[in-house]
Amino acid sequence: MFVIVVVAAVVLVVFGAVVFVLRRGQRPEPLPSRGEPAKLSPATPAPRSRPEEQREPASAGPAKSGEPTPAAPAAEKPAPAKASEPASAEARAPEPGSTDVEEDDAGRRAEAERPPHEAVAAKLEAAPAESSAETRESIETLRKGLATTRGGFIARLAQLFGRRKEIDPTLLDEVQAVLLSADIGPRTADKMLEGLRAEIAAAKLHDEAELWASLRAQALEVIGPALGPIVPTKRPTVIIVVGVNGVGKTTTIGKLASRYQEQGRKVVLAAGDTFRAAAVLQLEVWGKRVGCEVVKGKDRADPGAVIFDAIKKGIADGADVVLADTAGRLHTKSNLMEELKKVVRTAEKALERPIDEVLLVLDATTGQNAIQQAQLFREAIRITGIVLTKLDGTAKGGVVLGVANEHGIPVRYVGIGERVEDLRVFAPDVFVSALFEKPEEPS
Repeated sequence: MFVIVVVAAVVLVVFGAVVFVLRRGQRPEPLPSRGEPAKLSPATPAPRSRPEEQREPASAGPAKSGEPTPAAPAAEKPAPAKASEPASAEARAPEPGSTDVEEDDAGRRAEAERPPHEAVAAKLEAAPAESSAETRESIETLRKGLATTRGGFIARLAQLFGRRKEIDPTLLDEVQAVLLSADIGPRTADKMLEGLRAEIAAAKLHDEAELWASLRAQALEVIGPALGPIVPTKRPTVIIVVGVNGVGKTTTIGKLASRYQEQGRKVVLAAGDTFRAAAVLQLEVWGKRVGCEVVKGKDRADPGAVIFDAIKKGIADGADVVLADTAGRLHTKSNLMEELKKVVRTAEKALERPIDEVLLVLDATTGQNAIQQAQLFREAIRITGIVLTKLDGTAKGGVVLGVANEHGIPVRYVGIGERVEDLRVFAPDVFVSALFEKPEEPS
């Protein structure tokens, strides 16, 4: 019996030893060290490669048959390498130091060193062909309209230039006398003389043609850039027209209304000149002629109330433009100017925003007095543009230069006749070309 127990114990010990050895052989694989890369199982997606790795086809070998590959978005597929392909001639930018860059730099330097009168002369020569605001017929009409002005100080300049064989600083004294006698104003004359003086000192003016070109250059500098016509951008765009008695405010409103109607815009007229019955009747005539509604009040009605009602009607009817007339007033009468301020405030209350445009109408025949009018109206209310009328019947067309220079108010329209189409969009280059055209010598 003892022997059987001993044998059983031995068998148990041997069996336990065998089981221990077998289990030891199935121990899990140890974790990799920090410096050793982890092995990926087939189900583990490969980390996303960098763009430069995607463009290297040699770095990724072909997949083995039957081996699962991780799915990648279409956008991340490596694109064909095009970096080595040469760019087209049109798309290739000039490299630093290339002849193209050198030629461009040389061209810019030459343009910068070009005398101002030469650059302006070239621009003015091309103006009739390039002008979008004036047709050839209208340019010729403008030249005819300014004929009287050219017979004034422009003719005197032509006589002065014609009898001088040399262009020297002494010529400036005579030019100054002519310009001061014109209606451009002393400040504007001085500014133009400074430009002439600089070019004569630099020996850039050699003959009469260059003198005329330089004068045109100075005039364009004085006038400033063109703004073109007033284009309605809000509904309604409200334009209030102001000025002294007899300058042509109501006629200007009628002509502007006609322009907008021809463009297919809906216009409402406000008869804000309630102190002059003839002005209301005149505006009604324009309304029937153009085909737009006129809002009016009773005799001696409050002008602000009439304009208020016109703006509200324009809003309700979806009008594109509301053109408001105002009573003519002497610019020297402070009480009348205060009344004008009230009219503007009332209009802005109806519109619930600032007025879009306030046009000051000036009579060109008044010369330098128009410059003074612009100053006083500007002190009272915000003026956004000038309309200069009766330019065809005066020798004082140079007042355009004085108004633009001294007040910085752009000239938007000029009137050179009675017809609707004679209210022209002001184009500085065309105007200067027509004004400073050398008078023809008598045969």
